[in-house]
Amino acid sequence: MDHVKTYNAMEVKHRNGDLIIEGPIAGTELSKLDFHEHLVAFRPPEQQHKALIEIADLPEGRIIIARERNTVVGYVTYLYPDPLERWSQGNMENLIELGAIEVIPKFRSGGVGKALLEVSMMDNAMEDYIILTTEYYWHWDLKGTKLNVWEYRKVMEKMMNAGGLEYYATDDPEISSHPANCLMARIGKRVDQESIQQFDNLRFMNRFMY
Repeated sequence: MDHVKTYNAMEVKHRNGDLIIEGPIAGTELSKLDFHEHLVAFRPPEQQHKALIEIADLPEGRIIIARERNTVVGYVTYLYPDPLERWSQGNMENLIELGAIEVIPKFRSGGVGKALLEVSMMDNAMEDYIILTTEYYWHWDLKGTKLNVWEYRKVMEKMMNAGGLEYYATDDPEISSHPANCLMARIGKRVDQESIQQFDNLRFMNRFMY
């Protein structure tokens, strides 16, 4: 499968400053940018910057960033699911995962996360993919946002909806371990029925046990 990547961009006027939302961005371009010290949700900033550069250079990898002048202040990643997760078991070329989305506290609550997803979906090639994301409450910044689990889940769902992702049921044990966790996905317009069936089989791998 050819992973076609077409650059798109938009400007967001946030109350704390103007941002450029752009991508997919190449690893070489990403390496020239500063990476904000408050991007700490998944690993220390230097390590996360390096990880994003590596993802950007993968054939299927996509990085969309929010940039304040020369500094990355937010991003969303797309790549093949982790080999240890059930979503990789079908070896589907057209199934990619929205792996992480992060925006620094200064630029939250201003539509930046929503804009990252909107720019992602401006690329017509996204109609060739099933895009999934797994939301686990233990990854959420409940302390920083002062939201409870259900309030945060509502915010996340609304943001994902901006990118066309919808709630999908699954029997995945980790997702089923807490009612706030969820699977969301977007099935592109050009995805064939066989791929959709494969995705359904991955969503419900335990149904024959009952």
